[in-house]
Parts: sequence; structure tokens; C-alpha cells
Amino acid sequence: MPIVTASSRGQIVIPKDIRKKLEISPGKKLLMKVRDGEVALIPLPDDPVEYFCGFFEGESSLTKALIEERRKERNRETKKASG
Repeated sequence: MPIVTASSRGQIVIPKDIRKKLEISPGKKLLMKVRDGEVALIPLPDDPVEYFCGFFEGESSLTKALIEERRKERNRETKKASG
């Protein structure tokens, strides 16, 4: 288990074997979270749009549900106005 030391500016160096394993290259963005007093670094996808494309496939679509609800509401309004 590698040990790193923080600089006076709070910087640390991620050991090479860990950078290689997580595919962290210069410019790579990382999400930093604090969990139970520990720090977790999570590499973010290079292209988040592409990464999350299709992420919710098979799940119910909120957009479709809203369109359907609006269609039903419009039908009720039309019936109310004509009745």
C-alpha cells in the first residue's frame, strides 16, 4: 500500500502504478469525495455525454410519462370546454 505525502500547498502525487491501473493521464478529471473520514478519488469519463448515453435504457422514461400526462390533461381540458 503506497503512502504519499502532502506538500505545503496540499498537493499529492498519485503513484505511477495506481495512475496506470486507473488510466489517469495528465489532464484527467477526478471526483474527490470524503467518506467516513477517508478521501476517495474517482476518475471521471473523458466524454460524460457519451459515457452516460443509454445509461437508463430499459428504465421508464420520465419524458414519455410527462408527454403522456400532458396529452391526458389536454383531452380533459378539451372535454371540459366542449361539454
